[in-house]
Amino acid sequence: MFEITVQHHFCAAHSLRGYPGKCQNIHGHNFVVEARITGQQLDAVGILVDFKDVKAALGAIIEALDHQYLNDLPPFREVNPSSENLAKYFYDQLAPHLPAHVRLAEICLRETPSYAAIYRPPLA
Repeated sequence: MFEITVQHHFCAAHSLRGYPGKCQNIHGHNFVVEARITGQQLDAVGILVDFKDVKAALGAIIEALDHQYLNDLPPFREVNPSSENLAKYFYDQLAPHLPAHVRLAEICLRETPSYAAIYRPPLA
C-alpha cells in the first residue's frame, strides 16, 4: 500500500455555539489541512496521484473558507465549525475529486501546532 500526504493552509475565524468557555467568542486560527491518500496502484510515471493535483483540489475548497467567518457560511450555519466538523467537511468535499484508483484515508485539520482533529470514514 502506498500513501501520500498533502498539506495546505488557510486563515479563518469561527465561534463555537454552546461552548462553555472563551471559544464561544469569535476567534481565528491559521488552519492546516492535511490529506492522506492511499492506494495500491502507481501510474506509468510511478506516482500514486500528483501532489500538485491534490493541492489544487484542496485549494479550491479552501478558496471559499479563507479569511471568512466560518459561522456565516452555509455549511456551518447549523453545524458548529469545530475542527472535527471542518475535517469531515474537507473529507466530503475532496474525496469525490480524487481518481478512482486511490482512497482518501483521512483528513487531519490542525488549528494550532498542538491541536488537531482527524476524520476517517467508517470502514465499509
